Amino acid sequence: MAVSSGKPGLKRRQPSLAQLRAFAAVAEHLHFRDAAAAIGMSQPALSGAVSALEETLGVTLVERTTRKVLLSPAGERIAVRARAVLDEVGALVEDAEAVRAPFTGVLRLGVIPTVAPYLLPTLLRLVHDRYPDLDLQVHEEQTSSLVEGVTAGRLDLLLLAVPLGVPGISEIPLFDEDFVLVTPLDHWLGGREGIPREALRELNLLLLDEGHCLRDQALDICREAGRDDVPVTTTAAGLSTLVQLVAGGLGVTLLPRTAVSVETSRSAQLLTGYFAEPAPSRRVAFAMRSGAARSAEYEELAAALRGALTGLPVRVL
Repeated sequence: MAVSSGKPGLKRRQPSLAQLRAFAAVAEHLHFRDAAAAIGMSQPALSGAVSALEETLGVTLVERTTRKVLLSPAGERIAVRARAVLDEVGALVEDAEAVRAPFTGVLRLGVIPTVAPYLLPTLLRLVHDRYPDLDLQVHEEQTSSLVEGVTAGRLDLLLLAVPLGVPGISEIPLFDEDFVLVTPLDHWLGGREGIPREALRELNLLLLDEGHCLRDQALDICREAGRDDVPVTTTAAGLSTLVQLVAGGLGVTLLPRTAVSVETSRSAQLLTGYFAEPAPSRRVAFAMRSGAARSAEYEELAAALRGALTGLPVRVL
């Protein structure tokens, strides 16, 4: 049994990964034979590894009976820690493999809802055709949740509107796109071109719910047009609902150009109007942790995506 002397210079023995893996398998299966088969180890070797772990830690982890295996209270706690350590080691190996072989392994991509439906088809085709060994996992969330996710390491790369202005987050600009005005059929600005921004001062503007960056961008555009107060009586959780509210005559809204063809095609009761130059716009970019190990990979993916944006109503950067 390992004993800590408390004296400097004497190090406590450390458990090995093999011991943790053996114990985690026993904790999962509660059966030595099944646990040994699950991790490809002989039953005597697995039993020896668990016993060695108990000796190293100085606690009893497993209560052995003739019929079944039970975890001790200490075993229940250590099992959680062991699984976490093994998960982290697995993630470390995945990261090393990704650096050694770019565009392989898992890439956890976070996307905002006002970009995902309109840009993901292009991005997914690109990844499928050019990076077939990349396991792209997509998470659609609002901006604040995405930023938290990439900062905490839950996500690897973000696709969203910028600037974020968040320390420790680097941005890779992809494109700019204009906003257009979506109106009911009988609206006086419907179908017009060269609309001055000042027209927004008098319009009943419908907005997304709080938390969407597009809502904040729309409010910023109104402030630039000289309108500080925008009464909010009706909101929507997504652009599809927002456009249907416009079709029903409840007001007008702003849409990014990439969303127009998809969202306005669902109703014949809509018209689009275009602002005078320079039109209000937003910038869409990748964002990542500053100094990310896969930053060169993300830069290459950004360049490939810019090249695939032909046909979309955007200004590639």
